[in-house]
Amino acid sequence: MTRSIMRSIAYVSVLTMLLVTLVAPVAARMYSSWSVAAPIESLPGSSSEVNTAAVDGCPIQSPDGLSLYMASTRPSGFGGIDLWVAHRSSTDVGFGTPVNLGPAINSEADDFCPTPVRGGGLFFVSTRGGNADIYFTRRNPVHGWAAPAPVSAVNSALPEFSPSYFEADGRAFLYFSRGPEIYSAELQGDGTWGAVGAVASLNTPADDFRPNVRKNGLEIVFDSNRGGAGGQDLYFATRASVDAAWSTPVNAGAAINTAANETRGSFSWDAETLVFGRAPAGEGMTDIYISTRTPLSGR
Repeated sequence: MTRSIMRSIAYVSVLTMLLVTLVAPVAARMYSSWSVAAPIESLPGSSSEVNTAAVDGCPIQSPDGLSLYMASTRPSGFGGIDLWVAHRSSTDVGFGTPVNLGPAINSEADDFCPTPVRGGGLFFVSTRGGNADIYFTRRNPVHGWAAPAPVSAVNSALPEFSPSYFEADGRAFLYFSRGPEIYSAELQGDGTWGAVGAVASLNTPADDFRPNVRKNGLEIVFDSNRGGAGGQDLYFATRASVDAAWSTPVNAGAAINTAANETRGSFSWDAETLVFGRAPAGEGMTDIYISTRTPLSGR
């Protein structure tokens, strides 16, 4: 990754939160439990077209909380799965009708797992090269999106999913899943990615996918079929520092997980909202759901 791209993704928030109160003592002192998850269209003033009869998933909010990026197979796309975005005027209301990100981003292949970062950058996954690989692009306010480029240093012959970039303690990291495991890499001072390694404290013989790390690097959510309510469930883990091992992951519980598949959870910037996909769901093959929690007094 070049220095210009490194600068464009500086000061990222990969949209994160603390855990439910049962996850770790530090989280229990700071936040309430997650609310029972509901379709994202339950937000006041939401468009009825956020969830459709198509596949609507891979949700993640922009750092300011005013845009919801997602992947969808709804009509009027460019082929397969496309990236879409819905906007809103404030964080107190629901999102408007999603619009396609256009041919500068989307292709005839599958384009999914969007991850917007501060500075106008966007990580996402695409099969345009024949494999599911991570790509990066940046939006110029005047000229629009630059041509997406593969993040070659972290891509492999296995499929990569759900890039999650964050900065903490003056360092920058990229988490993602490769095959059925979670991996990470650290951005070096010269703008290149360091060694890619499996995150041993999170991985099991089960399928552990689609990580999203809180902006301070100390909380993570991902989906796994290691047990629980059924299929893929959301799990949370914490750690004391970016160099520490993650705690034993804890199932998010009945407020979030069901007998359906819950996938690609992502945190909001203020650590009080979680969005994720559920399949099957009420409107379509996959719908977007939301759960919230509130800071406890004395925080």
